[in-house]
This record gives sequence, C-alpha cells and structure tokens, in this order.
Amino acid sequence: MARKAHVSVATVSRALSSPDLVRPDTRSRVLTAATELGYHPNRAARGLITGKTGNIGIVVPDLDNPFFTGVLKAVRARAAQADYAVFVADSDDDPTAEAKLVQAMAKQVDGLVLCSPGLTDEHLAETAGSTSLVLLNHELAGVPSTVMDRRGGVEQVFAHLVALGHRRVAVLNGTDRCAALDVVNLGPFAPRYEGGLHAADLALAAGVTAIVAYNDVMALGVMARLRDRGVGVPDEVSVTGFDDLAYASLATPALTTVGMPLAAAGRTAAGMLVERMELGGGGFVGGEAPRVVLPTQIIIRGSTGPVRG
Repeated sequence: MARKAHVSVATVSRALSSPDLVRPDTRSRVLTAATELGYHPNRAARGLITGKTGNIGIVVPDLDNPFFTGVLKAVRARAAQADYAVFVADSDDDPTAEAKLVQAMAKQVDGLVLCSPGLTDEHLAETAGSTSLVLLNHELAGVPSTVMDRRGGVEQVFAHLVALGHRRVAVLNGTDRCAALDVVNLGPFAPRYEGGLHAADLALAAGVTAIVAYNDVMALGVMARLRDRGVGVPDEVSVTGFDDLAYASLATPALTTVGMPLAAAGRTAAGMLVERMELGGGGFVGGEAPRVVLPTQIIIRGSTGPVRG
C-alpha cells in the first residue's frame, strides 16, 4: 500500500489508525490504495499490539423472550457502526450462571452490556471496577446506565384503568401503589407465559377487575387462563401488559400494553459503551456516570374496558 500510494509505511499506519494526523489528500491516496488492493485490517494482529479484542459482550436473562432479542438487534447494529463484534450470553434468569458468564466474558471482550442483570449491586460495582460496563434496565451509582421509564408506564396504565371505572387492580411482580386504586401486588411469578397462567387464578381469587402483568408474555398467559375459566376479557376482567411485542396486537382481544423503546435502549447502551471504551475507560465506580431515561407510552387496545355495571 505504501508503494502504491507513494508514501512511507508509517504514513499508511497513521492514515488507517489516526487519520487526523495525516493530511486529507494523503489519507485519500492511502484509502484508494487500500481499496484497490483489497486490504482489510487484521483484528487479531491489531489486538496483539493494542491489547484490545474488538469485541463487546452482552448478557441477557432470557433469549426466548422477544424483549431481549429486540434490544440485542439494536446493540449489534450500533456496535457494528463502530466496528465491534458482539458476543451474546443467556443466563436463563439464573444469577449464579450470570455471575460466571460475566466473569468469563470480561476476559474475552473490551466491554460489557448487562441487560436487566440479576447480580447484586456489590457484584456489579466489582465488575465495573475491572472492565468497561454499561447497565441496561438497571441503575447503580457510578456506572453508566440506560433505563426505560417503567414507573411512568405503570402510572399511565393506572390512570387508564381509573378512567374506565376500575378500583381494585392486581399487579403481577410489582410493588406499586396508587391513591385512586386498591392495588393488590401478587408474585413473584416467572416472567413467562406459564407465570401468567398461575397468576390469573390468584388474581381472580383476590376479586380484582383488572390485572396488570409484568410483561406481554405473562399477560398472554393470564388471558389464556381467563379464557379457560370462562372469564371474559375485557367484559369481566381487563388485562394489560408491558413491552408492546409484535404479537401483542395479534392477540384476541388485542393487548393493551406499554410500549417500551427497545431499539432506542439497545442503541443508547451500546453507544455509551463504545464511548467509554474509546476513551480508555475501565472502572467508573464512585464518579458521575451518564444515565439516560427513555420514555414509555401506553398503547390502548381491546383487552381493557369499562367495569361492568
């Protein structure tokens, strides 16, 4: 490339790795030569010099849940823009397995995104002290984070139910309160379809007129169990979910839910991590760390309706 561009080998190296140090016309000649020769940088060879792998890792609790695959697609796309590959690990909602995955991946990547982690804050702080780390859907002082405004989404759901005349509402896997509602917090349940099947019976026994599920997958389980028991939705019981997954609008009736900005969250978290790594950031514990809160929005469909009578 140096011979073809009529420059030194050192200039070629600078043009590819630190373009701001090279005149624009010289860099243009180098890039033209690289294209004509079919040159592609060898990531492994570069890593021997820089000590960087060119990889980032993301750990999620459950790849079977479309919520996390939606986040993952956005993380991959943003990482690719910065020329990083993405390693993915699924902890299967097991904090012990998650701890082992984080420990193993930290040795193979330049930084980590932990999505809805189940680790203790102490363990997260320890991880942040040894590698570039960004949390998604979890917050810890001193660690960069991207969160979706779930609390705001719950408030929108409660306001919607109050407007429909509901006064006694079950919340699955929550500890929520509302001055205008008698809220019955039930759980914990597995945040899956089967968890919704189990929760529905307990919610009915509590005498509620509406059920707020932890996520869309659980909400579909709730509706299936209500249907099996001959309970009409929304005529007798209203049901809401969270996430606005693709099949929420395809359910019968279509599911009222809270739209979560999955793609925006994935892009933001990956962008924060890339910025940290490119700035040479390792530990970020104890200092001011960026925190992004993304808004949520209720999407009203057919699974909620006025209280009968």
